[in-house]
Amino acid sequence: MLSTAVIGTGSLGRHHARVHAALAAEGRALFVAACDTNEEIARAVAAECGVECVTDWRALLDRVDAVSLAVPTESHALLAVPLLEAGIHVLVEKPISRTLAEADEMIAAARRGGATLMVGHLERFNPALTALRPHVKNPVYFEIHRVGEFTARSLDIDVVLDLMIHDLDIVQWLVGSDVEATDVRAVGIPVLTSLVDAANARVEFASGAVANITASRVGMEKIRKMRFFQPHDYVAVDYVTRYASISSLAPAGAAGHPGVAHRRLEVEDVEPLRAEIESFLAAAESRAEPPVTGEDGRRALALALRALESIHDHDARAGINALGSRTAAADESGANAARSAPTES
Repeated sequence: MLSTAVIGTGSLGRHHARVHAALAAEGRALFVAACDTNEEIARAVAAECGVECVTDWRALLDRVDAVSLAVPTESHALLAVPLLEAGIHVLVEKPISRTLAEADEMIAAARRGGATLMVGHLERFNPALTALRPHVKNPVYFEIHRVGEFTARSLDIDVVLDLMIHDLDIVQWLVGSDVEATDVRAVGIPVLTSLVDAANARVEFASGAVANITASRVGMEKIRKMRFFQPHDYVAVDYVTRYASISSLAPAGAAGHPGVAHRRLEVEDVEPLRAEIESFLAAAESRAEPPVTGEDGRRALALALRALESIHDHDARAGINALGSRTAAADESGANAARSAPTES
């Protein structure tokens, strides 16, 4: 039985702690501590779960076998590298890190320490996608929308690394982890923060697959939908309602005309986070490859960073500064163009 801890007990880490406590109550792990630099938050979560409160993660180095790491992205590598080198298995929330160099450090540290590194791309464990995955064959075109209402969480990263990265990972997974993304073009803009709050990306793969992905954290409702086409099939997924269906051409009926066969997949009612943590602990115990490897997390991050680079290039051309307003130079350029343009008669 693995001894576990949760490091980072904020809005998401609190849920990790809840699942770890439930698994411990079932005798499937030994939940030792809830850790956060904010002692008040750590104490509250520890009390809820009946475990020890810790404010310094280093105190766990010789006490636990596995941890959920739910700290801000900027601290992922800082904490994960020494934990992994100490042989402690780490489930790190997405994105794996801020940079590809940090991701490489984490992957290398896991190898050195003989530890399991898994990245928390939660949507892979959504029961709708779990039901659909065996039916995916050579997807060609994706249309994806992920919209959420504005909250004060995850404001240390932009919407590409906060929300869109879920879908970048899913698309790469369904197309094939060995299939290269040949072109990434994106546009995005700050709305309520100094970072990108709404974005659209178009990704082309060497297989010919194309994905059009829209993400926003300033919407009025929660939307998590994916539609894609593969030979002879139209596939629809709603992550929120946990719905998945496949529509395909049906044989000609009595009238002699073909129709459309619509099949709704049976979806098991499971909590994605629990399924994710259970998979992580099972991989750590058996020393098997986890469902979402460090390399998988790195690929998703690489796509996200390419999208961000494209967004910044577009913003420079459009004259949009870090606060989302047009620069004085762009305004002057626009005014000159307006003055020199012919007027309508």
